[in-house]
Amino acid sequence: MAEKKKEELHIRNMVCDRCVMVVRDTLESIGLSVIDVELGRVEIEAEETIPYEKIDNELKEYGFELIQNKNQQLVEQIKTRLIEYVQQLEESEQLPKLSEYLSEELNQNYSSLSSAFSENENITIEKYVIHLKIERVKELLSYGELTLSEIAWKLNYSSVAHLSAQFKQITGMSVTDYKKARESFRKPLDGIEK
Repeated sequence: MAEKKKEELHIRNMVCDRCVMVVRDTLESIGLSVIDVELGRVEIEAEETIPYEKIDNELKEYGFELIQNKNQQLVEQIKTRLIEYVQQLEESEQLPKLSEYLSEELNQNYSSLSSAFSENENITIEKYVIHLKIERVKELLSYGELTLSEIAWKLNYSSVAHLSAQFKQITGMSVTDYKKARESFRKPLDGIEK
């Protein structure tokens, strides 16, 4: 019997729990044994050569992509941690500074993480986080359950004015104009502009 080979795969555009489920189902449907799946990373086990091209083709049908370049893998890990960081803003009153959080989570110094991210994405980590926060503001506004003050507090903005200024800078419209617009201007997290 052939010895099983374990492999860690890195996958672009995994941003939610549904993504984890779709990736697991996709890999299992092509006969791979999935050991673990989390945002941006999958551990598999196979008895033969791992069919990278087939995996990539199957994943692309659902908007995912297999990453084999180490630098791109690092950037996807950073994106995953940034999404988690923004989610934790809402749940925690005391989060470490972004630079400390990323350095600790990825076990690398922040300046090298920042350089790799900027080179690959043509946007700074800080600007990317602002885009993530604004997308979350849009989502919360669409629910209509919280006031702008509550949203600002929830996402750790210093004031409603600060949130409003960033919102206008990123979207090109005021929060009031956005709320009046009938069309949804939300973007999927994997579609944040570079």
